Amino acid sequence: MFIEERHQEILNIIKEKGRISIGEIQDRFEVSVDSARRDLRILEEKGQLKRTHGGAIPLMQVGLQMPKKWNVEQIKNIEENYEAIAKKAVELIKPNDAVYITSGTIGYLMLKYLPTDMEFTVVTNSIDNASFLRNFDNLQVYVIGGKMRQNGRLVDSFAQEFVRNMKFDISFFTGAGFSADFGISNGTPETSAFQRAVAENSRKNIALFPNTKIGHNSFLKDIDASKIDILITDWDAVEDELSKIEDRGIKVIVVEKPLSSK
Repeated sequence: MFIEERHQEILNIIKEKGRISIGEIQDRFEVSVDSARRDLRILEEKGQLKRTHGGAIPLMQVGLQMPKKWNVEQIKNIEENYEAIAKKAVELIKPNDAVYITSGTIGYLMLKYLPTDMEFTVVTNSIDNASFLRNFDNLQVYVIGGKMRQNGRLVDSFAQEFVRNMKFDISFFTGAGFSADFGISNGTPETSAFQRAVAENSRKNIALFPNTKIGHNSFLKDIDASKIDILITDWDAVEDELSKIEDRGIKVIVVEKPLSSK
């Protein structure tokens, strides 16, 4: 089989299954691990897929946006890397911190791991987050005001003005993509403007992104990479992408895969 034919077959498998592993390429095409990795690197350079540490996935569209309607029931079967990133993120919170927690999925997952043995302040722009936080006696909770979207989030001009009058010790952000060149990116101008407003008023900015979003640029820039202090990602992120991010002076924390995982 010619290399071009192998590459096309790899793309066909990704289109059908949603991903392909290095091991699957080795077994299916009887090539070495180095050849399998080279195939994926070439295809990624051509803009035909997105590499992960253990294989590849389809390339996400620049204009891809979150569903307008969202609720917490949708994250019951969330992937374990999201959970691991959320659990690691809360370890960075210190007593008496003023903390902004993203309205994204990882932000919601963080809530159940928040410490209960110290006092601190949480600010959120999510109705679902706010409802969950009512159960904590050790927290002061501020809910950002504004026009609520169908997904329970608030990012409009009222919300932006709200956070401009606050200061944060630490802020946790998610988005549609994160790269060394473009920073955090998203799909709507309101979200981008809101996230920038928070980041400008925060002493430390933490990006929380699973491997699938590392190296991906969405439609609009939210926060420049120079404004990010720490990136927390997972074990399947590609090392050369992380090296580019580290070269920008960003500390990279890679969470380990849970031992119970297969």
